[in-house]
Amino acid sequence: MKIQTKTTLLFTVLTSTFFVLLGVIVYYFIDMAAHRDFNKRIELRARISAKFRFEQGEISTESFREIQREYLEKLTDETAFVLKVENGGQQYISKPPSEIPASYLASIVAAGGNTVFRENKFRHYAGILYKDETGDFIVIKSATNKYGLELMNKLRNIMILSMSIAVLVICIIGYYFSRRTFRPFRLINSKVNQINENNLHLRLEPLEGTDELAELVRIFNRMLDRIELAFETQNNFISNASHELRTPLTAIVGEADYALSKERTSAEYRNSLLEVMTQAEKLKSLTQGLLGLAQTGFDGKKINWKLVRLDELVFEVKQNIDSILPGNRVKVSFLQLPEDEGQMFCMGSYDLLKIAIGNIVVNACKYSENKDVSLDLSFNRKYATITVADEGIGIPEEDLKHIYDPFFRASNAQQYEGYGIGMPLSYNIIRLHKGKIDVISKPNEGTVVHIHLPLNK
Repeated sequence: MKIQTKTTLLFTVLTSTFFVLLGVIVYYFIDMAAHRDFNKRIELRARISAKFRFEQGEISTESFREIQREYLEKLTDETAFVLKVENGGQQYISKPPSEIPASYLASIVAAGGNTVFRENKFRHYAGILYKDETGDFIVIKSATNKYGLELMNKLRNIMILSMSIAVLVICIIGYYFSRRTFRPFRLINSKVNQINENNLHLRLEPLEGTDELAELVRIFNRMLDRIELAFETQNNFISNASHELRTPLTAIVGEADYALSKERTSAEYRNSLLEVMTQAEKLKSLTQGLLGLAQTGFDGKKINWKLVRLDELVFEVKQNIDSILPGNRVKVSFLQLPEDEGQMFCMGSYDLLKIAIGNIVVNACKYSENKDVSLDLSFNRKYATITVADEGIGIPEEDLKHIYDPFFRASNAQQYEGYGIGMPLSYNIIRLHKGKIDVISKPNEGTVVHIHLPLNK
């Protein structure tokens, strides 16, 4: 069932229930008022009957009849009963009517002159105890509330009819407003169904306002931006990876074909093997970088996490750089070290962090043509910051936003050997460790990279 239909049904049920309850309450109070009114009329007749019966010598009988005829309408099935009471209400001179129970007569006597009402099958009774000089008498007046019954029946029929019409109108109104309310959702669904991998550039029409639906459209469009970027990045990655892998493979195959095309001297075979070896090393380096880049794209659950002492990590990165680039001018310094050595640890993978920091230091040395490079370590209460600063060629401002894209190389770095994998790999590793990287660079002035790693709590 669609949400629009559910909303219409829910609105109809709730509103109809409210109106039905309201109608029942109104009907109940009107019915009570009709009963009270009819009881008052019966009571008045009972008292007039008593006066007519016992005071006719003092007041003209014709006067009472005139009053009754002019001011009191004739009630349906109107009857009167008069019983003389003896022995304090224990006996009656005449036999009570069968329709009047003894308990009702006893309650009249107990009331001491106040009116006692009774109702039985739409017939109303009003009884009083009248004390006369000749004794005590019970006077009972009864009648059927025919007019009240007809009135309440008409009222009930009118309310049932009006409630049925109201429910139908409420259902129509609910359906109209639910369609109007969910119209933007239908438009969104229609637009979303048009979006696929071939037209990720399509976007939902922005809605004005700050309500939840407008915010949903904005969030969905931002999600589409990220998906489109991810697709483009993936396509570029596959294209660049295949190109980069094809280059050394082509060189290896070409050199092998050259060597096997005819008999060669030992020196020529040796040169061919050296070229194959060189290209194979490039291919190995490239595949290792791609493997590392793919592995760090996971959530890190399979990594062996342990405490890493950061000053030792920095020293080992320096030792690796010395073995890779002899004669480098990397200078290590420690700033703002904590007094407690226990605050110099972060939780992570020692090997991965060494790769991430090493890649950045190697880049600093390569793109500065072996000028001075500083490798600094500092701490605050929550983070450790590793800063790598060089005096190299820098990165153009328009290229900074792409430095984490695989295989991307800055426009001023094309003459340097590389594949554009090191920085994305370092970025993924640091992000895997809940850290972040900040890069500040200006062309021909150098680059400063800040690596922030959360300390172990």
